[in-house]
This record gives sequence, C-alpha cells and structure tokens, in this order.
Amino acid sequence: MDKAAEGTGGAPVVLDRGGLDALIQTLTARGRTVIGPTVRDGAIVLQELDSAAQLPYGWGVELEAGHYRLRERDDGAAFAHSAGPQSWKSYLHPQRVRQWSADRTPDGDMTFAEDAAPQPSYAFLGVRPCDLRAIAIQDRVLTGGPHTDTGYRARRTGAFLIAVECTEPGATCFCVSMGSGPAADGGYDLAMTEVVDDAGHRFLTRAGSAEGADILAGLPHSAADPGTVSAARDAVAGAADRMGRSMPPVSLRELMGDSLEAERWNDVAQRCLTCGNCTMACPTCFCTTTEDVTDLTGDHAERWRRWDSCFDLAFSGMHGTPVRSTGRSRYRQWMTHKLGTWYDQFGSSGCVGCGRCIVWCPVGIDITEEAAALYAETREPGGAPPPYGDGDG
Repeated sequence: MDKAAEGTGGAPVVLDRGGLDALIQTLTARGRTVIGPTVRDGAIVLQELDSAAQLPYGWGVELEAGHYRLRERDDGAAFAHSAGPQSWKSYLHPQRVRQWSADRTPDGDMTFAEDAAPQPSYAFLGVRPCDLRAIAIQDRVLTGGPHTDTGYRARRTGAFLIAVECTEPGATCFCVSMGSGPAADGGYDLAMTEVVDDAGHRFLTRAGSAEGADILAGLPHSAADPGTVSAARDAVAGAADRMGRSMPPVSLRELMGDSLEAERWNDVAQRCLTCGNCTMACPTCFCTTTEDVTDLTGDHAERWRRWDSCFDLAFSGMHGTPVRSTGRSRYRQWMTHKLGTWYDQFGSSGCVGCGRCIVWCPVGIDITEEAAALYAETREPGGAPPPYGDGDG
C-alpha cells in the first residue's frame, strides 16, 4: 500500500487515445483486472474494461444537491466528469463478503471453512485525486492499526492506481477545501491530465512508482512538449478556481467539537430521512455488520459481512436499546465523526470533498451548507468568528 510514491525522476510523456488503449491492454496482459468509468443506466459507473473504447468519451455530468444527470460534451473528453455514484471502495472494501461457511456432516459433526477466495489483481483507471486521498484514508483505517482487515489488505496490496487529475469540477465538489485536489500529489502509479484543444486529444502522463515507470516506458508515447505541459497545468489550476462548493475556512475539527448542542441539528433532522445514502456513497465510510444465514435443511450456514450505516437505528443498539434514537443524534454522529473525531482516531479528516453525499442525498442535504450554518451559529456576539485557525490544510 505504500508502493506508489510521488515521482520517480522520469519526465512526463504524452499518450494519445491509442496509447491509452495500449495501457489497458498491457495491464490486462499482465494479469490485472482493469476497472474504469463507463456509461451505463444513465450514469457514469465503474466496471471492468476490455478496451479504452468503453470509456465515457464525450460525456459529462450535471450535479446539484439531490440531482445527477448525464450531459453530452462536444470535445470528446473521456474524463471530464466528476465523481460518480460509486467509489473504488466498492472493490477494495466490497459491500458484501462471505467470511466463512459451516456444514453438518451425516454423523452430526460440524465442519467450518474460512472463505479465502483468491483476490483479483486490480488496476484502477481514472482515480480522481479526492479518491486517491480516500483510498489512503481507508488504508489507515483498515490496515493501519493492530487489527488489520486481511481481506482489504489482500485486495489493496498490489492494486495499480492510475490517477486522472480534475480539469472540470462539479457543482458539488469541494476538494480544495479538504486539501485533496484537483491535482494528484502522490499515492499513484501513474497520473494523467487530459488535454483537448486545437493540438488534439492527449494525456500528459507521469509515473509515481517503479512499476508505473516500467509500464509507461513500454507504451507508445511522445515527449511532453511545452504546449501540452502548460495546457495541463492551466487546466488543473483553473479547476481549483471553479469549485462548486467550499467549507468555511476554519478548523472543522474544532467547529464540530464546539457545535454539539447547536440548534442547527434540529433543522437538519427535520429534513434527513436517515436513509444512509450518504454513508453508502461516501468513499471513506467503512462500518460493517455481520449476518448469519442457513439453508432450509439447517445443515449449511454462512456468515456474511456487509456494509452498515450509523444512520441505521440498530447500529448503536446496546442490550436491545438504540443509543442514538433520533435522526438528530444520528446525523450529528455522522457529520461530527467525519469532520471532527475522525482526527482523534485516524489522524486526518474523514472527508475528501468529493461531494457524493450531497448529490446522492434524496432530499439534497449539503454537508458544506450544514458546516457553514454551524459556523454562523457559533460565531461570537458582534460577528467575530471564534479563533479556530486558518483551516484544515
């Protein structure tokens, strides 16, 4: 998980669309399962790719709170879209995993078998910088302590990450506020910046690991010309200036700690359906529960682990009684953990500014709007903000 580091000393090169397809073919030939974005069912989703022709060329997205629509583009860009409904968590920390099974033998004994299916060797194409940060956060959560998630480690170890820097943020993006984009600053094997202009459609590409450099050297490419380098740099810088959302410029960790009794929690509780969509779409939420199932004979049983949500009434149940019985308390738990107490557990924020929780909330609750409202409520009399510092960095 620490194999991909920023930079390898090699100069960036330029791939065309044929070079992008050669990348997919090379990774496949090396035994990797390539996962990337494609258009399906009215959305840009992640699925296994056989060729670059399956990428969403010419498609962008229209985003707002509780709103997602595809829109056609004139430039044929493949990656000019924001984070979709899925994240790479779906592959590294799957929604449902069998842990073990048990069978009753004819003589009444029980046999147990741990589920140890071989894990694919993944290559993720099109990882946004915010999602690179999310993967790094899940690395710390699931493998950084004394109780390692062995399944996650097996899927994550050896995964090949191809980042694509953002050149067109969505209306719900706020990665700049969280320090996670739009440029890729490390944690990748290859990083690309897509450029489409009068000089053609191309991808400025740099290696971030030895394996990335090895693969890049074998692809058809050309030297990076000053025009492409400048266009790529300007496109990423322009994206940083066009973020659709932002967090208040204060320490969110301290703001959450000082807002536990804020009236705003009552306001959001009247709108929140406690459906858990935000936690399912979030690329860093990691909570799970277990469920046991049997067949009709009672001779075969299985234990499955599946995603769970802190919005579930039973999530915090103790001796049959939920600890957080109100929507107010459950929303407050989610937001204060994500932006505040996550630091105490894992040393960083749990939010990367991807905006998925805003887009996929059925009633359009906006975490940046809620943070701004809490900030306004906790301002000192006279309008001076509390001394929270300069932000989260």
